[in-house]
Formats: sequence, C-alpha cells, structure tokens
Amino acid sequence: MKVRFQGDYDFNGIIIRALLRIQPAIDFQSGHDAGLEGVPDTQVLAMAASEGRVLVSHDRRSMPNHFADFIATQTSPGLIMVSQDFPIHEAVEELLLIWEASEADEYVNRIISIPQ
Repeated sequence: MKVRFQGDYDFNGIIIRALLRIQPAIDFQSGHDAGLEGVPDTQVLAMAASEGRVLVSHDRRSMPNHFADFIATQTSPGLIMVSQDFPIHEAVEELLLIWEASEADEYVNRIISIPQ
C-alpha cells in the first residue's frame, strides 16, 4: 500500500503543491485541509493515525517527543521530519522517492528525518 501523507498545520504548502504537480496521484492532505489549526500535537498524531497517514512536519522542537509518547501506547503510521532549512526542491524529491519506492508499512512507529 502506498504511503498517504498528512501535513502538519505549519508544513510548507509549496512542498505539497510541488509534489502534487509532479505526481497528482500522491495522497497528501495539507494541515489546512484537515483543519489542524490550533490542534495540539497529540491530537494531530491521533488524527493522522486514525486516517492511516504518515505525518509530515517541520516541528523538530516538540513533535518527536509527542510522537515517542504516542507510540508508547498506540500505533502510528509514522512521522517524517523535514528540516525547514532543507531546499524545497530536495524535500520534494525525497518525499516523492518515499512515495514511489516504499510501502506504508515501512514507516509504522518510525521517525524519518529529511535530510538524514
């Protein structure tokens, strides 16, 4: 099964739009479309999990800790942390590669960091 993505509310929309322009078949829901404004990280993780979506976030300050707490008691489709300083075109390429070359079950309860 292909990876389905959920952008955190503050995730760069340019990355999402570029991905969808390159590959319209990618299932990438923005945080805005999911209504995540003001939603606490723990609930964002729960919402992504309930929809079987890997959460994609820039929030390296708090999201990894919330993710660790979340997977201590529940299963998550995964978390991809993308550095805000990483060039947009490279972030797009990395996320496209994840979608094209892997399966969703490879990310369950894992944090992936871009760049590594």
